[in-house]
Amino acid sequence: MNASRHGGCRAKSNKMHFNPKLSIVTVVYNAQPLIERTIKSIIAQTYINIEYIIIDGGSDDGTLELAEQYQSQIALILSGRDNGLYDAMNKGLKNATGDYIMFLNAGDELYDKDTITRIFASSVNADVYYGNTLVVTEDGKALGDRRLKPPAQLNWKSLKYGMCVSHQSFIAKRLLCDFYNLEYSIAADIDWVINVLKQADKTTYTGGYISRYLAGGTSHRNKQSAWAERFRIMAKHYGFVQTLWNHVYIVVRFPFHKATKKTMT
Repeated sequence: MNASRHGGCRAKSNKMHFNPKLSIVTVVYNAQPLIERTIKSIIAQTYINIEYIIIDGGSDDGTLELAEQYQSQIALILSGRDNGLYDAMNKGLKNATGDYIMFLNAGDELYDKDTITRIFASSVNADVYYGNTLVVTEDGKALGDRRLKPPAQLNWKSLKYGMCVSHQSFIAKRLLCDFYNLEYSIAADIDWVINVLKQADKTTYTGGYISRYLAGGTSHRNKQSAWAERFRIMAKHYGFVQTLWNHVYIVVRFPFHKATKKTMT
């Protein structure tokens, strides 16, 4: 049985001319040691017009109780069984009322307290805002940027070689967002981002970091399955032959990238 608790929405007056409402969704299940850092990074934002939603999969480790300590600063806490990560994210989409939406899972954080303020100050009325991602360990140690970097001009074809923009550093107009395709269990976020970008006319690269991404997500733990699912998704969007050639390029280039990264560090 689902249980929901409504708290305060952080939507108040703001002096900024462009002041859209941003829904931030955190999906969590039994991540009590990680959830608080995510909550704190969001409620500390200097940008006030934020609707924060937590979708809990029925945790029994104290996650829900910890989240409830911040209930006055969270618009909605919804707890109950779901059918996996992307089903939970669809619940977030169903309950979001913001002009824009982004997802930060348990353990992920916004880069600093001025992140959202900077994002909406960078451009007015973009369909998508995106930026860089800093990969961190569970104790907060920085590991560096993601292997793939976001381009200066992002469109749906930009993802033909992989997820060049992190899901945690991607903010989209909610009206452009369809639900996640539950046919995919590991890489539905790539399919979702491509679908959003196919509808987007104006994308804005904010320059600088948007999020701190906790290393070791689902796709990282299931690399073989993730690659197979990503191939299916990319073949659907870019065609089988083109996707096959793109993956040959990725495989050939990967050892060079790895050697370069070792040299730089």
